[in-house]
Amino acid sequence: MSFSALWTYQKERFPLLKTGPLLAMFSAASVTISAELAGRPLPGWGAYIAGFVVAMTLFFQMRVCDEYKDLEDDQRYRPNRPIPRGLVSLRLIISLGIASLPVCAMAVWLWHPPALWLLALVWAWLTAMTFEFGAASWLKARPVLYLLSHMAIMPLIDLLLTGLEWVPGGGAAAGLWLFLALSFVNGCVLEIGRKLWAPENEITGVDTYSGLWEPHKAALIWGICIAISFTLLLGVGAATGVFWVNAVLGGALLVICLNAAARYAQNPTEIAEKRMDTLAGLWVFACYAIAGFAPVIMRLI
Repeated sequence: MSFSALWTYQKERFPLLKTGPLLAMFSAASVTISAELAGRPLPGWGAYIAGFVVAMTLFFQMRVCDEYKDLEDDQRYRPNRPIPRGLVSLRLIISLGIASLPVCAMAVWLWHPPALWLLALVWAWLTAMTFEFGAASWLKARPVLYLLSHMAIMPLIDLLLTGLEWVPGGGAAAGLWLFLALSFVNGCVLEIGRKLWAPENEITGVDTYSGLWEPHKAALIWGICIAISFTLLLGVGAATGVFWVNAVLGGALLVICLNAAARYAQNPTEIAEKRMDTLAGLWVFACYAIAGFAPVIMRLI
């Protein structure tokens, strides 16, 4: 298998230029907010390096699991994807996923071995997700439950990332649940946002939220998720003493996102579809940047 084929695969299925910065912010903010909520000094750089490696490998493992469980649907409805069209083999991608397991575990172990039990929790849930909790048909017939059950892995990943600080630090802060809830809702923001399509782009057999709920209702639900995320961001800000900073910065982006959702609902064009996908990622990136680093910056000013 050529390097160029793998490079094309990552561009299409795990784009490093897009995923890397988001996961760097996600992991760094998680480590930082854990310390800020507990009133502890920030940990050493080892925690941040371990967090980034863990985030990157775990999200790649999630992609590998998706390739495995979605192969039949991809072959039937999305033959242009890398594996169905023969660019790379499923065996190769699974092999790379397996190879990433010890890398992920080593990153945690080198920083603080007792945190490995949190990684085990994430892997247990990811395994259950891959096999659709033993109820694939039942779950797929209930798309909201499907979404919620799969997005539950986000706070588990965040529990692990924050655990790189709070396990060696002496325990989790009381307000950590706000940040974990923020991760859960932001997972929904990303997942729904990337599946708000223009009608002409809908594919028979491919589930999208615009197809499930129609564009207007789907945009409304996405906007509600954004609003809940903003509320949790305010809660994190209140817990870390930067409520008004979070309110102003988050509120400005909230207006932009809700305006885009309204425009998509009124006219779900391909341009509007791409805008929603972009704003979903931008919102999540900004949420973690504000939640994690506003307290640090305000303390330095």
